[in-house]
Amino acid sequence: MSNQKLTIVAQILAKEEHRALVKSELLKLINVTKAEEGCIDYDLYQDNENPNLFLFYENWESRELWQKHMESQHVTMCTKATEDAVENVILNEMTGIG
Repeated sequence: MSNQKLTIVAQILAKEEHRALVKSELLKLINVTKAEEGCIDYDLYQDNENPNLFLFYENWESRELWQKHMESQHVTMCTKATEDAVENVILNEMTGIG
């Protein structure tokens, strides 16, 4: 199971007054993450009805490589920069079944 492809759906809900900051910090993650070992897809979306809601849709070669990403300096820096600007984060680890 650990060597199976992993899909991540990450929802980040920004506090309205900090939406621009959160969006800016999330955008910084894209290019550096796409260059990481094991990254297949790393796409960021913003909800059309609730512009405070952002969603990353990610595919990784394995859970181990995704965990390495989560411990990376750029993710740590983003987390610190948005610490008081984010209302909620939901991470879903998913495996394709069909």
